[in-house]
Amino acid sequence: MLDNLTDWATEIVERLGYLGVALLVAIENVFPPIPSEVVLGLAGYTASRGDAWVVGMIIAATIGSVVGAWVLYGFSAAVGPVRLRAVIIRYGAWVGFGETDLDRAESWFDRRSRSAVLVCRCVPLIRSLISIPAGFRRMPLGAFTLFTLIGSLVWNTVLITAGYLLADQWEKVLEFTEPFQTVVMVLLVALLMALVVRKVVLTRRERAAEKLAHPGLANETIEEIVEELEAQAEHDPVLRSKLHED
Repeated sequence: MLDNLTDWATEIVERLGYLGVALLVAIENVFPPIPSEVVLGLAGYTASRGDAWVVGMIIAATIGSVVGAWVLYGFSAAVGPVRLRAVIIRYGAWVGFGETDLDRAESWFDRRSRSAVLVCRCVPLIRSLISIPAGFRRMPLGAFTLFTLIGSLVWNTVLITAGYLLADQWEKVLEFTEPFQTVVMVLLVALLMALVVRKVVLTRRERAAEKLAHPGLANETIEEIVEELEAQAEHDPVLRSKLHED
């Protein structure tokens, strides 16, 4: 599959140049299975042949990164914190992830949103996904754009420069990034397993406490839960703050 993606990316970059790189990187941000290492390494190689300016490739890739991040951010922001909380109330018990966990995750992200976006834009696999919590929490778009741009610029510069220096051996970029990707994948799998184990060991008391927070809502539809949350928020300043409705 990787060979097919590489051939496809090569054809687009050769035909469209800077526009092709920007387009591929934007798509890669929305559809992570397209590896950015291939697109960026190829962009560097194209510049090394004299067919493009390396700085222009970096600029094009960074524009594509920001545009792609805006797409995921916009989708998540449209869902919003109220609907996300409704989904957790309705289905969170299935994976042992309840409102309390959501509160902790949101609180953590709100305190570290800028550094989280900046750092995660330089981490394989999750560099695109960080746009999702940023959108759910409706992080200020200006700050999100700025730190996405900076993080993406660093990532793009490193990989495009590597492709430029490696020239016709640009595919070696993958050899350097694959171990890093493996570490990230192992950590993600470990996190998923921890959630599964937590679901198994979650006590009845803890599950009951989650249900008591919003009695009866766990069996309602998402839309009904959203309406109830919005009604409760009108009289509960703490909940209103969590839903960003202040």
